[in-house]
Amino acid sequence: MTKVNFKGLGVALITPFNDDRSIDWGALSRLIEFQVVNGTDYIVALGTTAETPTLSKEEKREVVRFIVEKVNGRIPVVKGVGGNNTAEVAEEMQSCDITGISAFLSVTPYYNKPTQEGLYRHFCSLSQASPLPIILYNVPGRTGVNMTAETTLRLARNCNNVIAIKEASGDLNQIKAIIDGAPAEFQVISGDDAVTTDVIALGGVGVISVFGNAFPKEMAWLVRHALNGDALHARKQMEDEFNTLFHLIFVEGNPSGVKSLLNQRGMVRNVVRLPLVAVSEKTARLIQQELIKLGI
Repeated sequence: MTKVNFKGLGVALITPFNDDRSIDWGALSRLIEFQVVNGTDYIVALGTTAETPTLSKEEKREVVRFIVEKVNGRIPVVKGVGGNNTAEVAEEMQSCDITGISAFLSVTPYYNKPTQEGLYRHFCSLSQASPLPIILYNVPGRTGVNMTAETTLRLARNCNNVIAIKEASGDLNQIKAIIDGAPAEFQVISGDDAVTTDVIALGGVGVISVFGNAFPKEMAWLVRHALNGDALHARKQMEDEFNTLFHLIFVEGNPSGVKSLLNQRGMVRNVVRLPLVAVSEKTARLIQQELIKLGI
């Protein structure tokens, strides 16, 4: 099994919609090209930011097929495949079309709140089933369960095709423990734009970004400078320019915030699917004010 290096900037791509909430394939095509030509190192399809829970099975297949076709091998594509039914996730990994896909991103099971042993066995089962490398995804703010550093390290050591983790726990001590204890080839990726430079300074390899949907060139600059040992300068530059936007795109949920940002940049319609709703007029106005300050 070929292991892919996920060092750098990954972008968790949104799914743009038309006013009738059908998928806007034209906007998606433009967004993909925008990523590829502006420094994004790999694209994540069907992540949380893609509103994946609201997509039908057929739409999910078509979105992945479309992204792979438009990327055309220029950068890796990661596919989100996760859930809280281990057998069902394993079956999907085995049966889905993996043409053009470099790895699966798989979130910790949500709602049923497994123990650490349950999390370990869940991912061991997926590791045995998967034809591709797996990137773990720990995001307790969404799932209701935190995968500890100890569990992550067990998986990193015992499952050869578990190659990385997208860590969005917000706990830098936990992230440091994973980085310090992991096998040399295991990669730790920030799952939170705002702590990208902190994670890289600890030994992380980059970020899977939401903000990068709208500003891939700037996020790629930030990541590369941080990886080159210039994390303090990179962080100051980005905080001076984008810290308020980092906050605003999450204040009313993701991807509602980043879709408002993209809409104001003229790239997509400001449309999400229920149960999500568009951000309030107040938040949209604050985003607009920040863009004006940046001369955008």
